[in-house]
Amino acid sequence: QVQLVESGGRLVQAGDSLRLSCAASGPQFGSYVMGWFRQAPGREREFVAAISRSGASVYYADSVKDRFIISRDNAKDTVYLQMNSVLPEDTAVYFCAAGKAEEESAYVTPEAYGYWGQGTQVTASS
Repeated sequence: QVQLVESGGRLVQAGDSLRLSCAASGPQFGSYVMGWFRQAPGREREFVAAISRSGASVYYADSVKDRFIISRDNAKDTVYLQMNSVLPEDTAVYFCAAGKAEEESAYVTPEAYGYWGQGTQVTASS
């Protein structure tokens, strides 16, 4: 079993950058696909980014592609989300998740992840 703790969320202005971190505790962090999701008030949780076990493959939602970068450090059991050129519509609670999905097509769905953090709030003001 793995436990996930997100950090780094804060209030920023549109156009700013910030980095979210997700620290994992538990065995075999490198055996999990890691994902970032977000949920804004009144909206469903949506996929943001995912990274394969080795970090060699990354996946992004169209809304964040070319602005956000997902990365992981398996030696530190941590996954990151670098958020650049933040927009007001990026305002949400951001969750990291760990899963064992084998099919890459599943990485964008919450159902592929069995472990979730409690989330960190990102607010981007215009």
